[in-house]
Amino acid sequence: MLDCVIIGGGMAGISAALTLKAQGRDFVLLGAGASAKIKKAERIMNYPAFPGGTGAELAEILARQVAAAGIKTCEGRAAGVYAGGGKVTVQTSLDKWLEAKTVILATGAGAAASVPGESEYIGRGVSYCATCDGALYKGKTAVVVAGSAGFEADVALLENFAAKLYFVPLYKGCDYVPKKPTTEIFTDGLVRIEGDLRVKKAVFRSREVETDGVFLLKESAPLSVLCGGLKTDGAHVITDRDMRTNLPGVFAAGDCTGRPYQLAKAAGEGCVAAHSVSHFIEASAK
Repeated sequence: MLDCVIIGGGMAGISAALTLKAQGRDFVLLGAGASAKIKKAERIMNYPAFPGGTGAELAEILARQVAAAGIKTCEGRAAGVYAGGGKVTVQTSLDKWLEAKTVILATGAGAAASVPGESEYIGRGVSYCATCDGALYKGKTAVVVAGSAGFEADVALLENFAAKLYFVPLYKGCDYVPKKPTTEIFTDGLVRIEGDLRVKKAVFRSREVETDGVFLLKESAPLSVLCGGLKTDGAHVITDRDMRTNLPGVFAAGDCTGRPYQLAKAAGEGCVAAHSVSHFIEASAK
């Protein structure tokens, strides 16, 4: 069993990883590679020891540092975090399961439910993981709303199952080529999700689509969905000063804990969370 799984390859996750590495802990960094927030920054002027430069330049420095430290990484995103029984189990978007004594949530900001009906139909037609739930829609109709081109492999997977698939890319320059003539691509804003016991309809600004399910493919699911029982204020994890959440063995750091959304704050919280992980493991062993 691992000591820790760190979820998120942004500044908080990398800071936590470097600290745990220095402490000799056995852990894995899930979602390796600097976050899009860092890479897309036009200019970074207020981060210590980085006297001005682009986000892409800082991302390259971080990638080299992670590689040089020999930090163990794992591809994919977290699809579920299950805390209990003295351990934490993490299901990845590639349907791999990781067991650890602790987990650090460093998922970044923007993981709150965004449209009416999304929260109400989670587990009843709303899904965030094509690998996990795609087979449930064999021979059925599904809508997939994707936040980036990185999810096109998930769209292809869903085409293997769905009899009818509506693909709604929310990014520019989509050149996805459907495998089936029944797959329809259109660009529009999702307004709400409707149904009764299960999802029945996806309502967009300019059209409505009858569907058995809606896949919302984004970098991370809403925190309360990702980790059942986790206390949030809707958009952010609630932690104490040691980055502990209400769940034993579950810690959080960075933008997912709230403002200010600053790299320096994320790095500091990642370090604190890593120290708290070590204290937790040591206390549990007594």
